[in-house]
Amino acid sequence: MSETPSPQAVEALLPEIAELIVDALNLDLAPADIEPDAPLFGDGLGLDSIDVLEIALVVGKRYGCQLKSDNEDNVRIFASLRALATYIAARRSQ
Repeated sequence: MSETPSPQAVEALLPEIAELIVDALNLDLAPADIEPDAPLFGDGLGLDSIDVLEIALVVGKRYGCQLKSDNEDNVRIFASLRALATYIAARRSQ
């Protein structure tokens, strides 16, 4: 189930996942303010490893795709909102 998702599928997920991130982390910004290609860590949104665990939990519940803390691809998966949406679109079960 890890086929390459269509750009339309990824685009459709962006606002949904942005809202999920804002709600899960109680961020003080609008979901639309999260740039799809901006880094989620460091100079971008400024998330840390605890935030990733929170996001992984809500993503797993919402989309049925498991994100494991020891996955060596996590840096790539959580690089940006678009990277996360692409990963979810390729693996979602619901």
